[in-house]
Amino acid sequence: MNDAEQLALSRRIEDILVARNLRGMKTVQPHLEPGYCLRAAQMLQNCSGNILIGTGFPVVKTFETDGPVGAIAMYEAFEKLGSTPTIVCGRPLSKALSARYRVHEIRVGDHDRREHEAQDALARFHPDAIISIERPGQAADGGYYNMRGENISDNTACFDTFIQQSDCPTIAIGDGGNEIGMGKVAQALANLNIVPSTTGCDELIVADVSNWGAYGIISFLSLWNQRDLLAEIVPLDILRFISELGSVDGVTRVNQLTEDGLDPHEGESVLLELRRTCGFV
Repeated sequence: MNDAEQLALSRRIEDILVARNLRGMKTVQPHLEPGYCLRAAQMLQNCSGNILIGTGFPVVKTFETDGPVGAIAMYEAFEKLGSTPTIVCGRPLSKALSARYRVHEIRVGDHDRREHEAQDALARFHPDAIISIERPGQAADGGYYNMRGENISDNTACFDTFIQQSDCPTIAIGDGGNEIGMGKVAQALANLNIVPSTTGCDELIVADVSNWGAYGIISFLSLWNQRDLLAEIVPLDILRFISELGSVDGVTRVNQLTEDGLDPHEGESVLLELRRTCGFV
C-alpha cells in the first residue's frame, strides 16, 4: 500500500469514527489535517520500549467506561506487538486495574505537585510515546470540567503535565472538547456546549466515543503487522471486567454495560466496519 492509498484509508477510518456525530466531533474533524489516524499509528509502529496510556474520567467518585475500554484494547495490542504499555490513572481506577495490568498511579486533586509528578514519571519510564484517551484536560482557568460544565478538579488527577513536559510523540483521543488534546483545535470548540480543554498534543484523534478512536490506531497496526488485532477486541468482555470494578456510564452515571449511553453492539459494529475497510473481512 503506497502513501496515497494509506492516506485515503486513514480518511475513511476517520470518517467512520465520527459518522454518528454524537457530540459534534464531525464538525471538529475538518479542523484537523487528514491522516491523523495514520500519523498516530506511525508514531507507535516501531515502539519497542515503554508506552504510557493515560485514561480515566472521574464520574460520581468513580470512573466512566469510555476511555478504559480503549486503553485496555491498546494496551493488549501493544503488548502483543512487543512494546511495554503502562496505564497511567488516578484512584479508584488505578487500584481497580492494578491486579491485571501495569499501572502508574497519579495523585487525585494534588495539583500543586503535578509538574514534579510528571517529571519523576518521565525520568523513570523514558517513554517512546504517550497517549491520552478520554482524560480530562485543563481549561483556560486551570480547572477540569465534565460534559455538564461541573468543576471536577478535586476528583481529577493531572495527566496534562505528562503531555506538556514529554520529549516523545504525544497522541490524544477525545469525543467532546473537554479532554486532553483538544487545545489543538481550540477555535473549532467555540460552538460546543462545554468548557473546553486548552491542552494540546502532537496528534489528535476525534471520535464519537473515545474508545473507538483507539480502534482507529489499531487498524493500521493490524495491517502493518499482518495480524487482525481488531478481531481480538471484545468490547463487551472489557465492559464486564471494568463494571465489576465499579465503572459507570459517563452519560447515565449508572453501573451498566454501555459506553456514553450506547449499547456495546455499537462499538462492535464500528470494529466490524473498520475490519471491512481494512480488508480483514
